[in-house]
Amino acid sequence: MKHRTTAALVLALASHWLTATEQNLPPLRPPAVTLVAHDPYFSIWSPADKLTDADTVHWTGKPHRLNCIVEIEGKPYRVMGTGYAQWPALEQKGLSVLPTRTIYTFEGDGLTLTLTFMTAALPEDIDLLSRPVTYLTFEVRSTDAKTREVGILLQVSAETVVNEPRQQVSASTNNLDDLAVALVGSTDQPVLAKKGDDLRIDWGSLYVSVPTKWGGAMPMRFGFYPGAFEFGPDGQAKPDQMDAARLSLPAEAREAAIAAGFHDFKVGSQTISRWLMLAYDDEFSIQYMKKNLRPYWRRNGDDAAALLQRAAADYESLKKRCEQFDAEFMADLRKAGGEKYARLAALAYRQCFAAGKFVADDHGQPLQFSKENHSNGCIGTSDVFYPMAPQFLLFGPTLAKSFLVPFMNYAASERWKFPFAPHDLGTYPHANGQVYGGGERSEENQMPVEESGNLLILMAAIAEMEGHADFAGLWWPTLEKWAEYLKAKGFDPENQLCTDDFAGHLAHNVNLSVKAIVGLGSFAKLCDMRGEKAKAAEYWKTSCELAQRWVKEADDGDHFRLAFDKPGTWSQKYNLMWDRILGLNLFPVEVARKEMDFYLKTQNKYGLPLDNRKDYTKLDWITWTATLTQSRSDFEALIDSVYKFLNETPDRSPMTDWYETKTAKKVGFTARPVVGGVCAQMLYDKAVWKKWASRDKTKASGWAPIPALPKITRVVPAADTAPATWHYTTEKPADNWEKSGFDDSTWKRGQSGFGTRGTPGAIIGTTWNTREIWLRREIEIPADKLANLQLWLHHDEDVEIYLNGVLAFRVSGYVTGYDAIPLSAAAKSALKPGKNLVAVHCRQTGGGQYIDVGFVGVEVR
Repeated sequence: MKHRTTAALVLALASHWLTATEQNLPPLRPPAVTLVAHDPYFSIWSPADKLTDADTVHWTGKPHRLNCIVEIEGKPYRVMGTGYAQWPALEQKGLSVLPTRTIYTFEGDGLTLTLTFMTAALPEDIDLLSRPVTYLTFEVRSTDAKTREVGILLQVSAETVVNEPRQQVSASTNNLDDLAVALVGSTDQPVLAKKGDDLRIDWGSLYVSVPTKWGGAMPMRFGFYPGAFEFGPDGQAKPDQMDAARLSLPAEAREAAIAAGFHDFKVGSQTISRWLMLAYDDEFSIQYMKKNLRPYWRRNGDDAAALLQRAAADYESLKKRCEQFDAEFMADLRKAGGEKYARLAALAYRQCFAAGKFVADDHGQPLQFSKENHSNGCIGTSDVFYPMAPQFLLFGPTLAKSFLVPFMNYAASERWKFPFAPHDLGTYPHANGQVYGGGERSEENQMPVEESGNLLILMAAIAEMEGHADFAGLWWPTLEKWAEYLKAKGFDPENQLCTDDFAGHLAHNVNLSVKAIVGLGSFAKLCDMRGEKAKAAEYWKTSCELAQRWVKEADDGDHFRLAFDKPGTWSQKYNLMWDRILGLNLFPVEVARKEMDFYLKTQNKYGLPLDNRKDYTKLDWITWTATLTQSRSDFEALIDSVYKFLNETPDRSPMTDWYETKTAKKVGFTARPVVGGVCAQMLYDKAVWKKWASRDKTKASGWAPIPALPKITRVVPAADTAPATWHYTTEKPADNWEKSGFDDSTWKRGQSGFGTRGTPGAIIGTTWNTREIWLRREIEIPADKLANLQLWLHHDEDVEIYLNGVLAFRVSGYVTGYDAIPLSAAAKSALKPGKNLVAVHCRQTGGGQYIDVGFVGVEVR
């Protein structure tokens, strides 16, 4: 008789795989602790050993403050955040980070509190995986027989709904059946108006929701309170002070927060449980070829109310499912690589999924768009989803296909004209076409061998999982073109970039050659599975011959070289991993053995350097390199150094993948999805891979074609078509400089655009090389062009634009070309037929600088 494995049995199996040493292993000290992790915008972390030692932050490090106080017999104690330092912290006794849960335990004043952040990131069901809901569960009991009166108050800052604290926010409260709900969002709601890396969301709404079943009509405190969370002199929380059902104020205001809580409940020796939900509804999440796509969970018409009601109804079942998933997955991880490996993978799990977003296409099928957090902000980047792929592959074909479909549709479209694969789809959250290197215009600074090899390997991995190559067949001519490119160019790569582009261009890259050879073998495998036997034999012969050449030409005695023409050099050959996982066996096993022996004597305290040029490394690549011999002792020897890095790095940010192996200091990169590569070891065990992959409930198919680009019509040309004369000054003007009545007669005149030569995408009409510039110009807008009007903007860097004195757009950071940007609702209202005033302020911080503004009509087709 078939039955589900119980969590208790899984836990028993898990303990079986723990050695005596592992059972006594001290807890892992994460560099930052995952609290709320759903996508690149709804992402909150604790950057400290104790939850009360630091304020919680967005992954970018900007404040996203959650504060929590527990009241025991009228005495308040902090359990999260530093915002109420006048009260002592309840002593933190423990912390455990599991794949779907982060669990803190506290004790003091006769009470034990367990605080659990649970995200139902259950990979077999994208409906659940895409839900932007985190549950906070408070479990309390007395440590003796005494009954105590307990209250819990949580404060959620409005910082979570804006990019900049000065932005205005609005809040409201209401009841939704059995839920009390408070929400807050930006007042302007600039949906998908901005793109870039160091950005936070400023559209949609944050929801805090509590079931009303616990005691009295409404014991929870909700809404915007002047002085929320303040206590009176007697230690009791002040009464509700909300003076309106809806409030509006800047997010940086101290009182701009939602407060929720549970008051005056009795706790004895039996555990009492209370829970609430944090949720975020962005309504539209990704712009794909200029079409705004809704989050996947919204594809059938659900709204925030339906989300909250469904999530509340599912709490008990999801709690059990998350406990069972965590136990079973951790048991498999321990079996595959030991306790340290399991903890590393658990820490990486939510970070990987939370660095991307699941949306629905026009057919309701799932698309996943990853973000290059803290490297350049690109979206759908091949050499980012390549290292993240093992986590997605492990859990089934739908997850693995979800990030490949939008990429392949773009690569096969008429927009991509090169014989190799693209690098990216744009800048998050705008997947409107490649921006890296030469973009769609030039082969300069592309990664032709890297990206083409990535896609062929990943297509073969999906075929290996499914037992057929039907998915690859959807884009067969494109894949065949890339295979031909690798056949001609891949073995001895020209001077070009690879995924480790921070190391610069390198010719004759030996590890990149491995990727090309394995890519060709992957294509041979795909041909064979499609029944194209002659072509399979041809590519198989080529890949075998190239592998034999590689062994001879890359050999450097006790290891293999970094570059074919550079004796005395070395590098990690992490791309070799796929040779064995895919069953190609192109390279002799002695290659991996020789490399591993060299690595073991070469690695530093905190890890194996990427190559001989620097002491820095990549965490994801170490976890791939560790798998090459499939020796447990080799694997643990390399993983142990990564574990030590996580425990001892001085940088308190979400897990980096680029750090120094001698000092444990982060070089760059934060919270990137590439840490999904930690799951690579799991793909060697075909039984475990099959078990997890077979649970795929979504079974997606029949994706919509790539959206047609909108029709763009020039209304007020910018310098890219017809430069215009502006009034400008580089000295700070008087107040109201953006208003229509302001006298700018003393300002200079200059032709657009304004900036310095060499700035990417800039068309210089007037040199601007000071820190700031202010621009004014009167434009003419015909009445029939008002409805679809958008900015046509290129900025480097921070810019704010006003129309008739009303803020139309504001953003920090820079772009490298012109793009259409929607106007704010207020600016649209201020527009009028005929003459309108445009006022612009741009600020430079470093590197190139440029500002130019025009207007276009955008008609979606």
